[in-house]
Amino acid sequence: MADLLARPIARRRFIRIGAALAATAFVPAALAAAPVRRWSGSALGAHASIELVGADARLADATFVAVEQEIIRLEALFSLYRTDSALSRLNAAGRLDAPEADVLRLLALVRSVHNETGGLFDPTVQPLFAAYAAHFAGGRTDALPAAVLADRLALVGFDRVAFDEDAVRFTRPGMAMTLNGVAQGYITDRIADLLKARGFANVLLDIGEIQALGGGRDGDGWKVGLAAGPNGDALAATLRLKDRAVATSMMDGTVLDTAGRVGHILHPRKGAVPSAFSAVSVLAPEAALADALSTAAVLMTPDELSRFDRPGVEIRATPV
Repeated sequence: MADLLARPIARRRFIRIGAALAATAFVPAALAAAPVRRWSGSALGAHASIELVGADARLADATFVAVEQEIIRLEALFSLYRTDSALSRLNAAGRLDAPEADVLRLLALVRSVHNETGGLFDPTVQPLFAAYAAHFAGGRTDALPAAVLADRLALVGFDRVAFDEDAVRFTRPGMAMTLNGVAQGYITDRIADLLKARGFANVLLDIGEIQALGGGRDGDGWKVGLAAGPNGDALAATLRLKDRAVATSMMDGTVLDTAGRVGHILHPRKGAVPSAFSAVSVLAPEAALADALSTAAVLMTPDELSRFDRPGVEIRATPV
């Protein structure tokens, strides 16, 4: 149980990336000759990678050092498994004084998506997640007891999180947050900003979420395939991304019980519920927005999803 609660629970994305690097016959000569510099590492416990088209080797190497430093800085804010992170300190004390600007910026996005999705996106489900993880850690197959469920649901509600430049505060004892449903997207956006500030305009980032800058090697966009579900190799769609982000969420991408019936994305008012979709992908201008909306969309009914509308956002769902 301790290992399950301490380590990051990765929201597996099942997004396949193909930059079509081998198709040089169809790539404009200038782009075909452009060097591609690659970096790989990790962020919040997930694999991360970057491809830079047309980058000088020395500039790319220096930039990748800056990327790693920025990831370390942001992990120190948002990591759930680091006991010294800002998030862990908030969860332990119920208060975080003098929060950094990135914390406030991310929480402002969380509040916006929380309100826009009728509360379905709610990072304060962490006490509920911990209860399910502890219950199933020993291999149990029975449901979480109703009394425990009710007790933990009473601790959920982002409207009970107050934040400003002075502090982030939980207004009820016992509350806690997980930012696993949005922090990887946020880090992806910040790394994209860093690269753009250094003059890179043709980039593919996978920092837990996908962000494409520019038109890729052939100028028609970076090629990204979206898987239809957690099992098998079927693709729901193949996209061409230009200056756009995509995130995919799956209820069964990670399961908490040995029977595979309890997914890791929990309903803030009901707890563990089945999803009507095997996968939901969200395309948006920013990876953090796509990340948060995909988490909420998995919990929507088909009717709710059909009625959801936000300019600049496209949602693609694969029914179960």
